[in-house]
Amino acid sequence: MNVAVHIVDGPLQDAIKCRGANELAQRTTNVGATIVFEGVVRALEGERRLDALEYQAYEPMASQILTALARDILAKHGLISITVEHSRGRVAVGERSFRLAVHSAHRKEGLAATDEFIDRMKCDVPIWKLPVYS
Repeated sequence: MNVAVHIVDGPLQDAIKCRGANELAQRTTNVGATIVFEGVVRALEGERRLDALEYQAYEPMASQILTALARDILAKHGLISITVEHSRGRVAVGERSFRLAVHSAHRKEGLAATDEFIDRMKCDVPIWKLPVYS
């Protein structure tokens, strides 16, 4: 199984540099779909303006649960690989705080896996965001 999980300090780098995702797709001939979802910090939370979000992660539990979740989703949907990146610390408006790269043979299982992963992550993983208002 090909699962990679990274919790990094601050905002995530550009998707082109996504840790290992593009290299895996080039090495694996069965990849028919690569789905990359990026979470970006919005300028508004409700009616209030934000400067940033401050992410806190309970480690090493957050990494362990993200890894277990990725393995479960990978097996359930018959995926080729999953790469997860999540920020810890301050992430300003407009910057990326989360990235999920899913490689699958076909788009349908990749899209379903992406949706399920994000929903379950928000419920199960001990990572919290605190708004930093303007």
